[in-house]
Amino acid sequence: MPSPPSGILIPEVLQRILGAHWEFTVSDRHVKIEHAHRGSPYRPPRQAPSWEELLAGLTTGFAGLGVPQDTCLPLQWGRETELTISAVQALDLYLKDGRPVTYRSGFLPQPVVRFTGQRDTSGDLRPGFLTSFVNVSRVQPIQHMDEYGGILDGWFSVLSRLGFHARHISVHGTLTTWKRRQVEGITLRFKHLDLPVGDIVLLWNADNPARLAVDLGTGLERLAWARTRLGWRDLVFGRFSSLAPPPTLDAVRTATLLLGHGIRPASRGAGGITRRVIATVDPGAARLGVSSLVRASYRYWRLFGELKAPWPAVAMAMEEELGA
Repeated sequence: MPSPPSGILIPEVLQRILGAHWEFTVSDRHVKIEHAHRGSPYRPPRQAPSWEELLAGLTTGFAGLGVPQDTCLPLQWGRETELTISAVQALDLYLKDGRPVTYRSGFLPQPVVRFTGQRDTSGDLRPGFLTSFVNVSRVQPIQHMDEYGGILDGWFSVLSRLGFHARHISVHGTLTTWKRRQVEGITLRFKHLDLPVGDIVLLWNADNPARLAVDLGTGLERLAWARTRLGWRDLVFGRFSSLAPPPTLDAVRTATLLLGHGIRPASRGAGGITRRVIATVDPGAARLGVSSLVRASYRYWRLFGELKAPWPAVAMAMEEELGA
């Protein structure tokens, strides 16, 4: 049986692929990778790119690397989680079941729902975190470690097309293997200046380490935050940012995604999650209805694929649940 990949090899591989412009510091199984010409000031764009422009830039950038965009996974998952919580679930058949196929592969801008965002002392989500967001990922099986290095190098090229410069990017992490049931991996995280924006994960099947894969991921909203340096609420919620409490804005946005995918409120399962989300909407803030915020959220989610329910049905279902 092949041996599992060693984290010790990762700096050697990345140094060979990335080249002399990058400096590596390795100490006690920790690695830090920084650009040799780091330290120059960062100037955000005068005009923030639209969500459509940012998504088009990612699509074009990955296509230039020969990485096509794949269709999104269904939001209702039902395998080990009720909902899709990460694009890496596209690799479940390959990494967990040991089958030579994947659900999806390539560039995947995947809407997800998670309840793991960091919160402040009042219980509100901290800046940079949402219950629903777009997990921008490149997920694919690989045959050898040089492909892993090439995927990170390619990501720097995509970021460059979006207006980021390599001198403002750094990578860091621990070269220690973690294990979650059938899957093992090593995670390195990358930052834009001081802001964490994503990670690259080398993955393999614990019983068959030759079955290797890579998940490179970030959040579309967090990527836009790093690029523009706008206030988080203004970036995500736009003109609604001051019109309702943040938990209500987050809940309506998430409920729009769930209801738009046909996941109606119920007592259990995925529908129970929809009910739980809508229950956090402030009734006072929603007294005049939620249709305007639903329409804005609906326009956003439609960028990543057609929704099953039209927006008026989404707003009506939400208001009926709030009334109940």
